[in-house]
Amino acid sequence: MGVVKNNLLVCTQLECKTSEEMLASMEKAKDEGADLVELCVDSMAPSSHISHFQTLFKQRTLPSIVSYRLKSSRKSSRGGCKNSCLQVLKLALDLDVEFVEMDYEVASDMSMCELIYGRSNTKIIVSSYVNGGGRPSIEKLGDLIACMQATGADVIKLEIAVDYITDLAPIFQMLTYCEVPLIAMAVGSRGLISQLLGPKFGGFLVYGSLGGKSVPGLPTLVSLKQVYKLEHTNADTKVFGVVSNPVGHSKGPILHNPAFRHTQYNGIYVPMLVDDVKEFFTTYNGIDFAGFSVGIPHKEAAVACCDEVHPLAKSIGAVNTIIRRPIDGKLVGYNTDCEASISAIEDALRERQVSHGVASHNTSLLAGKTFVLVGAGGAGRAMAFGAKSRGARVVIFNRNYERAKALADAISGEALPYECLHEYCPENGMILANASAIGMEPNSNQSPIPKEALKAYEVVFDAVYTPKNTRLLQEAAEVGATVVSGVEMFIRQALGQFRLFTGGLVHLIRYRECQSLKCCKTSIYHQIMATNILGII
Repeated sequence: MGVVKNNLLVCTQLECKTSEEMLASMEKAKDEGADLVELCVDSMAPSSHISHFQTLFKQRTLPSIVSYRLKSSRKSSRGGCKNSCLQVLKLALDLDVEFVEMDYEVASDMSMCELIYGRSNTKIIVSSYVNGGGRPSIEKLGDLIACMQATGADVIKLEIAVDYITDLAPIFQMLTYCEVPLIAMAVGSRGLISQLLGPKFGGFLVYGSLGGKSVPGLPTLVSLKQVYKLEHTNADTKVFGVVSNPVGHSKGPILHNPAFRHTQYNGIYVPMLVDDVKEFFTTYNGIDFAGFSVGIPHKEAAVACCDEVHPLAKSIGAVNTIIRRPIDGKLVGYNTDCEASISAIEDALRERQVSHGVASHNTSLLAGKTFVLVGAGGAGRAMAFGAKSRGARVVIFNRNYERAKALADAISGEALPYECLHEYCPENGMILANASAIGMEPNSNQSPIPKEALKAYEVVFDAVYTPKNTRLLQEAAEVGATVVSGVEMFIRQALGQFRLFTGGLVHLIRYRECQSLKCCKTSIYHQIMATNILGII
C-alpha cells in the first residue's frame, strides 16, 4: 500500500561567524533540500552589531528559526549575556521571523513574557538542554514539558544527551503523547534514530547536517532527502534497522529504503548503534520494531535474544537477521550470511572454470577444496558451516586461537595459530575467505595476509565491503587470483533479509535486469544497490 506524504519539515543548523556566511550557507541548505534553517546567532562573532542581525533576518531566503543560547550543547556556541540575547530575539520578533527559539530561562523572563504574548506572526520555540546520566524518566520529561508550555510556547524543543540508544525510548513516548508540537534532539552518535524515527512517533521537524558534515546524532540533509525520505513515514511505518557497533560503515539504509518504496511497503531501515544487544531488544519490544539486521559484534550474542532460531542459524550459532513475528510478537532468528557468502564464492569458481574452458557441473565446486578462513566471529561461523556443508576441508585462523579451535571442533575442521597464516601452503588452488574486520575503513591499508602468500589461492573472498576493493583483493588480483568483493555477499544476504522483512515482497522487484553486477542480474534490488552502493563505496 502506498504511503501518503506527511507535513514534515527538514531543518539544518547554521553556525557561522558573520551574516554573510549565514546567508551563503542558507543557499547551500536550500540546494540540499532544507525546508527551513536554524540561525544559531550565538555562534556569530562577539563584535557583531545589531545591524548585522537585522540584515541577516531581512535577507533570509528560507523560513528560519532564530536561536540564541545562553547555555548550549553546540561546540561553536560562545554563549552570551542575557541582555544581548534578549535584544536579538526581540529584533527577530519585531521582524516577524517565522520561529524564535529561546532557552526556558529566557522565556521565563518577565520582559520576554510580554513580548511572547504580544507577538504577531512569529511562533515561539522554548528549548531546554537535558544532561545525560541515565535514561530520562517519562515523569521528569512530562513535568519539564508542562513547565515549558506554561511560558506560552507554541513548540517545545528538548536536546537530550544520551549514553545509550535505549535512552531514547522515553523520548519516542513523549513525541507520541505530547499535547504540543515537540522537537526532540538526542545529542551524540547513539541518538541518530531520534531524528530518523521522530516523524513516525509524531515529530513534525527533524534536523540534518549541511554539506555532508559528520555530526554525531544527525543524518545529513542529503540522506534525509535521498535515502530516508521521511515525508513518507507515519504512525503505521514498520521500523527495521541494522544493530551493530560500529554501525557507520553499513550501506543497508541506502539499499533497503529504496526497495521498501519500490515495493510500496511502509517501512524504514535505520542504523542502530547498540552497545548491549540484550537490553536493546528488551527496550524496543513493540510490534512497530519489526525486523533487524545484526552486525558486528552481536551476531552470536543475539541468538540468546531470540524466542526461536531457524535450524541453520542454530547450528551455526549466529544470526544476522531477526524478525518480530506479527502474530505473537516473538523474535525469530535467521542466518542469510551462510548461503550468501558460499554462493558468491561458488559463482566465482564457476566463472573461473568457464573462462578456462572447463565445463561446469552440478556438484559444488568447493567439494574437496581447502577452504582457508580468517575470522571466527558471526560471519566466520556462517562461512565455516557453509563451506563444510559443500564438502570443503575448512582450516580456520583467528587472532584468538581458542575461538578458532572451538569453531573447528564444531564443524570437524582444523584450527591453526594466526601467526602461521602467511606460511600456510599445503597445496595450490586453495580458497581464502576473510571474515574478519581486517582491512575495513578506516584501516583500509591493512590485509590479513602478505601478498606473496596469496599466490597459493585460486579464489580470494573478502567479507569487508567498505572499501569495496580492499587491499587484500587488490593484491590477490595482482597475483592472478579470482577475487570476490564483500559487496557480493552483502547484496545476497540483504536480498534474503528483505524477503524475510516483507514476507516475500522480493518477487515484486525482480522484473528488470541489472547489468551492473555479475550475479543475480534479474533483480531491480541489485540495480538499486548498483546505483546507490557502488557509487558510494
